[in-house]
Amino acid sequence: MSAAGPARRADILHLDMDCFFAAVEVLDDPALAGRPVIVGGVGNRGVVSSASYEARGFGVHSAMPTAEARRLCPTAHFLSPRHDRYGEVSAQLLELLHEVTPVVEPISVDEAFLDISGAHRIAGPSHEIADALRRTVREQLGLDCAVGGGSSKLVAKLASKAAKPEIAPEGPRPGLGVLIVDPAEELAFIHGHAVRAIPGIGPRTAEKLARLGIRGVGELAALPVERLVSLFGKRQGAALAALANGIDERPVEPNRGLRSIGHEETFDRDVTTLVALEGHARRQSESVAARCRRAELFGRTVQVKLKFADFTTITRSRTAGHRVTSAAEIAEIAVELLGKLEWTQGVRLLGVSVANLESGEEARQLALFAEDGAPAMGHDQRKAIESVTDSIRERFGSDAISAASTLADGARGLEGRHRG
Repeated sequence: MSAAGPARRADILHLDMDCFFAAVEVLDDPALAGRPVIVGGVGNRGVVSSASYEARGFGVHSAMPTAEARRLCPTAHFLSPRHDRYGEVSAQLLELLHEVTPVVEPISVDEAFLDISGAHRIAGPSHEIADALRRTVREQLGLDCAVGGGSSKLVAKLASKAAKPEIAPEGPRPGLGVLIVDPAEELAFIHGHAVRAIPGIGPRTAEKLARLGIRGVGELAALPVERLVSLFGKRQGAALAALANGIDERPVEPNRGLRSIGHEETFDRDVTTLVALEGHARRQSESVAARCRRAELFGRTVQVKLKFADFTTITRSRTAGHRVTSAAEIAEIAVELLGKLEWTQGVRLLGVSVANLESGEEARQLALFAEDGAPAMGHDQRKAIESVTDSIRERFGSDAISAASTLADGARGLEGRHRG
């Protein structure tokens, strides 16, 4: 869609949940309402995943070291993440979005784009659809969100951010909740933002532009495209010029969905043995598999990520010849990848993820025998067992049940473990 043309409508919505992880914790424990809540690694070397608006008023933000968050907000309630629970709520949210339109593109567990061009005849104009959607999320899930709308993804996302509550030391101030930008006003709306609002502009690019005296999107739009191409190359320069001038033709892609589903842990103390690391990998594989099942997604690629004591980070992956559908299969590949690594220093962080995601029922040739020669567990058996374990964890907590192999390894390597 072009930035010009009278036929443009605000047919793209962007929904963004408010402080999602922290909000779910407050939902499950109403005693936390109104208090600063911080979700993330609870150890001194952990990282903040989510912070309530009350905590943000103290300067706390995501990706901040937990130690710094404790210094800024010592009265906050610190919680380890419960990714299984957040995945459950995210799946419920996705169901609500698909009741509005089938054209939904999830970006993460707490945000998504919607194309509502086919919903107007039944649901009304964009602002009515957005208002109803926000109200439904509140009534059905007990959570708040912001909804932005425009004729492009860029405008919709900027609008949802502008509709968020305002952070203040004395407490959050209510935001608009919904902001639909009229297509005739989009260019002025975009140009009122700092350059960091444009996708693809990170700290280094913004610093480079600042040295040229360019800090706002309006100033960026005034630069000739040839100048941007000379600064950043043909592809990035042309893309920045287009976005700064309100041209964003990216469609909402309903089949794109999540690129990967993963779980990471930052350890309080470096993990120094392979046995202990494998135990953590198996536990993470259980969490990843549960989230995949809940989202009805299956992947073909398993990846492990390690951050060492000196903060060096490496990733290794392997793509299977079939859909990886169970915790056992994910763990098998993850442990195999870990076994091939050579490392001489402690591991600070470990992550396990599944990528190349696909939806639908899995179809694959099952092994008749396990590696030890015993009859292999059938797929239906494995699926039934993992379904039961999912139910137990949902009722009694994510640590209520684990595979015996993870307990055995964990008993030898529980050095500084926390759910992360």
